[in-house]
Amino acid sequence: MSSDLPGDVGGLTAALDRTGYLADDALSTALFLATAMPAPILLEGEPGVGKTEAAKALATALDTPLVRLQCYEGLTVSEALYEWNYPRQLLAIRLAEASGETVASADLFTPEFLLRRPLLAALEHPGPRPAVLLLDEVDRADDEFEAFLLELLAENTVTIPELGTRRALLPPIVVLTSNRTRDLHDALKRRCLYHWIPYPSAQRVAAIVRRRVPGIGDPLADQVAEAVRRLRGLELYKPPGVAEAIDWATALRVLGVQALSPATAGQTVAAVVKYDEDLATVRASGLFDD
Repeated sequence: MSSDLPGDVGGLTAALDRTGYLADDALSTALFLATAMPAPILLEGEPGVGKTEAAKALATALDTPLVRLQCYEGLTVSEALYEWNYPRQLLAIRLAEASGETVASADLFTPEFLLRRPLLAALEHPGPRPAVLLLDEVDRADDEFEAFLLELLAENTVTIPELGTRRALLPPIVVLTSNRTRDLHDALKRRCLYHWIPYPSAQRVAAIVRRRVPGIGDPLADQVAEAVRRLRGLELYKPPGVAEAIDWATALRVLGVQALSPATAGQTVAAVVKYDEDLATVRASGLFDD
């Protein structure tokens, strides 16, 4: 790995801080180990706690590309790895026929006709630093795709039948995220470092809001963070995370709000609570009553 990557946990924490991402010591340590060992890292936690943002910030801090694969049910290997550019191949055939030439099959399955999807793009990244490969919400993918990932992470190679084996010269830094909609297989977890990102404290949420919402006053940032903490104490289907706190603070700033009164909170709570059932729970709780 390149010697200009952060040499210790403190260096990475400082680099993440410069991107605007506030990581605690435990998360910084986990991310540092993922870059230094190197090893894939699985980040788990409730939605909105900053798992995806951690990978984005890591790529920015390392000054290297972020290659993101959004996982979903039914995701296929071809969609994640590579596909052949059939329209371009067909065009090549027609151009050859128009000029009276013959196109061999081997001429159509060459790198120039290859569409590199995220996995292959990350493996073939030339450097100088490894790309950060984000496998986002991997728990939404099927078991078959998870099994394929296991092999890919173990070998950092893929085989394209028409072109042969492609081995990563600079294996990517792999960050997997999961909201735990289902349990991942033990075999995949054993390949990875692991870190659980909890809901941050109100003080840390306020610090993040001040970073992410320029111009917001300290009192309002503190009030938003405390209100989000209290909302998480209710029996909500989707408790708000850091992302929702940032959305709420942004909405209040756009409205020119200087302080979070009960009336203003009640009028804008839909920026942070996104389900009708949860809105009803919040209103019934009297949390924002005068």
